[in-house]
Amino acid sequence: MKNNPSLRHEIMSGKTVAGAMIFEFFTPGISAMLANAGARFAIYDMEHTGLGYETLKWLFATCRGLPITPMVRVPTGEYTWIARALDIGAQGIMVPMVESKEQAQHLAQSCRYPKTGRRGAAFGFAQCDYADGSVAEKMERYNERTLMIAQIETELGLEHVESIAAVEGIDVLWVGHFDLSNFMGIPGQFDHPDFVKAMTHVSQVAKKHGKIAGFMATDQAWITKAKNMGYTLIAGGTDTGLLTQSFKKLIDGIE
Repeated sequence: MKNNPSLRHEIMSGKTVAGAMIFEFFTPGISAMLANAGARFAIYDMEHTGLGYETLKWLFATCRGLPITPMVRVPTGEYTWIARALDIGAQGIMVPMVESKEQAQHLAQSCRYPKTGRRGAAFGFAQCDYADGSVAEKMERYNERTLMIAQIETELGLEHVESIAAVEGIDVLWVGHFDLSNFMGIPGQFDHPDFVKAMTHVSQVAKKHGKIAGFMATDQAWITKAKNMGYTLIAGGTDTGLLTQSFKKLIDGIE
């Protein structure tokens, strides 16, 4: 089975789509394990992990033939980070700390080919599964399948979320809850009324502009809370936390 190039369309329809964020377990089997668990996408993190392009390209290759869409969180929104990740097979790009309309416009331009955007051409390589074919058709197909995720995780991003959401080519507003709470001056206080209001506001703004609200949930309580707020693109994580919890539960039962 080939990667599903239409997952973006399913996501943008507003259906709840589940996946995972991977921070540590960059192994050849992780994509298959996530697919077996029912994940529709995997977001591999480059921002906080030290993950490089060569390993990322290898991870994307392990998604071939699986019903799972490979995505990546790049460290910053510079064109070179985005374009290189797409060239090696990313079908979705997450950018941290998006704070302005101008920044959002740059991201939208960087991930799509002309005339929609300003992305440079590289065909017949990894993103094409090394196949030939019509360049015009590829450009149209890859423009359509690429999901651009803007993270709202600072007080400036929250302040300008309306103008960010209004940018054509920004598909998802994704709340980074730890950073957002930090920049709001209430670190880790996720039940604080101001944080709840902010998270609800991002979801409402996304819906208003025909965009999707995204979130990484660490447990069932977070999943329920996010879904009730209108978040429909939800990743499970962190992989490190989930593995630690599982081992702890087993080990506590042994000792």
